[in-house]
Amino acid sequence: MSAPILAVDFGTSNSAAALMVDGQPRRLPIEAGAETLPTAVFFPEGGGAMQIGRAAGRSLIDGEEGRYMRALKSILGTPLLHQSRLIEGRRRSLAEVVTAFLVAVKTQAEAQTGMRFERVLSGRPVRFHSKDADQNAQAERDLRECYLAAGFKDVAFLYEPEAAAHACRRLSEGGLGLIVDIGGGTSDFSVFRQSGAGVEILASHGIRLGGTDFDQRISVAHVMPLLGQGGQVRRTFGEGLLPVPAAIYQDLATWPKIPFLYARETERLVDDLLVHAVEPRKIGRLKTVLHDRLGHEMAFAVEGGKIAANSEAVRSEIDLGFVERGLGAQITTGSMNAALAEFRAQLSGAMCETLMMAGVGSAQIDNVILVGGSSLMRIVSDEVLQVCPTARVRQSEAFTAVVDGLAIAAGA
Repeated sequence: MSAPILAVDFGTSNSAAALMVDGQPRRLPIEAGAETLPTAVFFPEGGGAMQIGRAAGRSLIDGEEGRYMRALKSILGTPLLHQSRLIEGRRRSLAEVVTAFLVAVKTQAEAQTGMRFERVLSGRPVRFHSKDADQNAQAERDLRECYLAAGFKDVAFLYEPEAAAHACRRLSEGGLGLIVDIGGGTSDFSVFRQSGAGVEILASHGIRLGGTDFDQRISVAHVMPLLGQGGQVRRTFGEGLLPVPAAIYQDLATWPKIPFLYARETERLVDDLLVHAVEPRKIGRLKTVLHDRLGHEMAFAVEGGKIAANSEAVRSEIDLGFVERGLGAQITTGSMNAALAEFRAQLSGAMCETLMMAGVGSAQIDNVILVGGSSLMRIVSDEVLQVCPTARVRQSEAFTAVVDGLAIAAGA
């Protein structure tokens, strides 16, 4: 009997593991009672075991002292992955953090099954980075090295939308299907048709755009102005005003960059802004967020506001009461759509390019199958219907279609 292959969907926001059992994919509860886990880690202050998934999130929300990290996949292929930083008393690189997360997934999978896994089939986006081929290749090498360092000896990859096509082939009803997989960090697309018991992939394409980008843009548009973005500061010498630097707000709204703002250099910058601010109360809120390390709590609040606005609530609020009592940012479906407007063209353009690569017209697509947590956003289904107006649009298992398909492909 050949050695078992563990299927792993290492996602920007959520991860999952599975294997084939009696001809069916079996999802493994890496966290008790859950088929997926947030791709997040928490390092307690002063040492202690690294926590992952929901346990990491609980430590953050409960106010425990330490370092929380999420969206680590976004850093693959960049120099930041290998830079050593002091993280709660010990210098380590983000590559080591990713490896530690994969070690935890492997260990729990082995404990759940009683098997030893040395082979892994991992999902990967079609493009980690939209335009840079060298950076894409480096990202896969980085991820492969992390799997090897985690104890796997045989590492293979499959494009995530192609994996989803294996899991969703029955939804295509024998015609041409288009997978639209919108994850936390990337958007991926595959045109496929059923071929016997399997699928034939006609073309795959991807762009670096996902739910974390949606969150970032919503945060910049709705929350950051309350912290001083767009404001002005007085000159130290002479007359006149200068704009408040925008970079700190962009980083504070970006999941993987939040932990690196908790540094003395940033504190000095904000102290200087506070002295010269035309609106010191707003800069004071920024100082509170950084001093009390509330960046990730704010990101979770933005995510919650996004979900509420996506449900077409008449009026929702991003609750920022943990920053200042009674503070909140109003968000509506309309204001969210305005913030995300430029992404619509990117999504529709990527779908059209996938169809051209496959050599098919939009009218030939019988079924569009939505995959990934961010595919639940209405702007995604709206753009799908613009590109493929005659197709049936179906929602798959948003968070597990990829890992199911990986298990099916691994067992083929």
